[in-house]
Amino acid sequence: MCCTYGLNSAIHKKPNSLKKALLKLFVKSAVVNEKPYPKNSRTAPQFLVAKQKNFIEEKERLINYLVKTQELGEGYFDGKESHSFGALTKSQWNNMFYKHLNHHLTQFGV
Repeated sequence: MCCTYGLNSAIHKKPNSLKKALLKLFVKSAVVNEKPYPKNSRTAPQFLVAKQKNFIEEKERLINYLVKTQELGEGYFDGKESHSFGALTKSQWNNMFYKHLNHHLTQFGV
């Protein structure tokens, strides 16, 4: 779950001020609200995964992220800075985590 603790800056560069402002203005509300992502919505090119992944390793990594998120608790995330959207409330983080994970689980028929 790439977004749990901020994106890996070695993989994804932090957006510049203009791009971050545009993301906050046009994308943030759709990502952090409670409405599910639309079916067949496009993925930004920088987030497409091109190389093969080991399912067992990725499954373990996801489980570890989920456990760590639970251990940190909602207070940890309240007001925490998002890589692309600035500070988010705990509810916005919760919505974003849920929607992102649900999107991928649905995508693969889980």
